[in-house]
Amino acid sequence: MTEPQTDYIPWVEKYRPQMLADVVGQETAVQRLKAYVKQKNVPHLLFAGPAGTGKTTCALALARELYGDDFRGSFLELNASDERGIDVVRGKIKDFARTLALQDVPFKLIFLDEADALTQDAQQALRRTMEQYSKSCRFILNANYSSRIIEPIQSRCAVFRFMPLTAQQSASLAEKVAAAEHVKLEKGAPEAIASVAQGDARRVLNVLQAAAAMGKSVSEDDILKVSAMARPKEVAEMVQMAWKGRFSESRALLDQLIIQYGLSGEDIIKQTYREIVSLDVPDSIKVHLVDRVGEYSFRLSEGADERIQLEALLAQLVLAGQKKA
Repeated sequence: MTEPQTDYIPWVEKYRPQMLADVVGQETAVQRLKAYVKQKNVPHLLFAGPAGTGKTTCALALARELYGDDFRGSFLELNASDERGIDVVRGKIKDFARTLALQDVPFKLIFLDEADALTQDAQQALRRTMEQYSKSCRFILNANYSSRIIEPIQSRCAVFRFMPLTAQQSASLAEKVAAAEHVKLEKGAPEAIASVAQGDARRVLNVLQAAAAMGKSVSEDDILKVSAMARPKEVAEMVQMAWKGRFSESRALLDQLIIQYGLSGEDIIKQTYREIVSLDVPDSIKVHLVDRVGEYSFRLSEGADERIQLEALLAQLVLAGQKKA
């Protein structure tokens, strides 16, 4: 019986930047945070933006640059989606905030990941805690949706907006990690990773690691297989055939996508949306088609039959193409 591997490290953690300067794609945010480190004076911060754009990484790198490698003694990290009630604010957070910092930096940091999951009562209690202990403790709130943070808390924070990585940045990140892991990326693989990741650095690394587990040479097909996505050109061909009125052929391609790639209805709708937006048609037609995509996406989320809804969407494309003609 073989021993299980114990040295497995997800590449998301293995290649997490340790310093602010190593964060990819957030130059403006990094520049502002470096200024805070230089002054050793950090206000309450609100990091807002999509997943996988470096919010948690920036918080950890900021703490490491302020306090050094022993930053854990002055840095409390909580996931607000797990501990989201008012008791956590009144207990664990308040106890940590009221104690003085032990290092030469005159304050400690509390990092609340997924702060938009905090209840309204917890946010109201947090607002008062942020005021009362601002001399001894500063807060970093991390939220995918800043609108879910109450206005009084937002007004107490310096807001940082994190942008998704560009396709070029995603591809460069994949190439850098592949070189470090001695993985060969074949032609088209970096671009496929960027297309799958959609600006999410975490997904770049996860997809690359999953594909590299199949062999030390990674192709575009490998990326699409592990990410359960169809080739963009295949989805584009399905959309083009429907637009040209060839409904049966478009439907056959839909069958192929479902059977060959095992895609869910929502996956296909997302890829179809991207192709519709890039169609060479007037904006008035795009507006109508995007509205239809939104309608069928909503129906799928409500539990409607995937096959019927996807074919109905193709029928809408056929009708729009006939009107254009």
